[in-house]
This record gives sequence, structure tokens and C-alpha cells, in this order.
Amino acid sequence: MLCDDCHKNEACIHITQISPEGKIDKNLCEKCASRYGNFMQEPQSEDYTVNDFLKGIFSKPSKEEAADVPHGLVCSNCGMTYQDFMHSGKIGCSSCYSTFRKQLIPLLKRIHGAVLHNGKIPKRTGGTLVVKQEISVLKDKLQMAVKSEEYEKAAEYRDRIRALEQKLAAEGEGAAVDGSK
Repeated sequence: MLCDDCHKNEACIHITQISPEGKIDKNLCEKCASRYGNFMQEPQSEDYTVNDFLKGIFSKPSKEEAADVPHGLVCSNCGMTYQDFMHSGKIGCSSCYSTFRKQLIPLLKRIHGAVLHNGKIPKRTGGTLVVKQEISVLKDKLQMAVKSEEYEKAAEYRDRIRALEQKLAAEGEGAAVDGSK
């Protein structure tokens, strides 16, 4: 790969600069990289806030995302356009999530690393929700273990799932008995 600055020498250094304007990746040769100075040893002269960081994320979509955005995409409920969302960084209403779903999924994956939110469970809700969530996670692990032909792990996951399901059933029966008093 050639240097992004001189376009002559082989690039051997990769620099990623993140600023409020966005992220810039450069592949440089040794000579061109030396012109950038001691960027690793000197602290940034400007302080960036979380707000600046979020503006950088929302303001400049990647080339693939920009190509995927239809310019006439408008929420039927509140009238917000996708460009309005990209400018403000805020969703207008709950319908915007379904309207802009295709564009939001890669954005959420980039920011949060996932598109599903697993929040904390209040203690007063009871253990059943926690157990159900654990069963769901174990079932996913079971499927992955079977796919990768790790049958011993799969058997362990299966046994743990059965034990938790029995625990749920016992708690359910106990609740039915308590409720009939």
C-alpha cells in the first residue's frame, strides 16, 4: 500500500485521528510520518467533550451508510427526516426507530457494539426474570457449542438449562400454591 501523502513510498505506519469533524485514517511512509512530529508523546492541545465526540459520530456517516440513505426518508408520525436526525443526533419519536431502522442498525452497532439493550433487572421483580434471561443466554451458548461440535460443553449447557427450567417450574408451582390461600 502506498503512502497517502506522497503516493511514492510504501506505507508502514497507520495513523487514526479522531476529532469533532470525524475520524481520519492515514497510511504513511516513515518520511511523511516524521513530519507529523511526536504526536504520541505530546498531549492534545484541545480538550474534546463527550458532546464533540457524539457530533463526530453523528455528523459524518461512512461512505457505505451515506450511499444507503434515501434522501426522501421521512417519519410518517413526526415528519423528521433522516438528515434531521443526523444533524441533531436525536430521534423525533418512537416511530422513527422503525422508519430509520435500516440506517440505525449499523450506527448503533458502531456506537454501542450491539443493537439490543439488556438493562439491569430490579431486585424486587424477583429471580424468575433473571433465571429466564440466564436460560436464554445458555440456549444461545448451547447452539454455538453444537455448531462448533463441542458436545461436552453442549451437554453441560443442556443440563444447566434443564436445572434452571425445573427451578422456574418449582417457583411457579409455589406461587400458584401461595396465590390460592
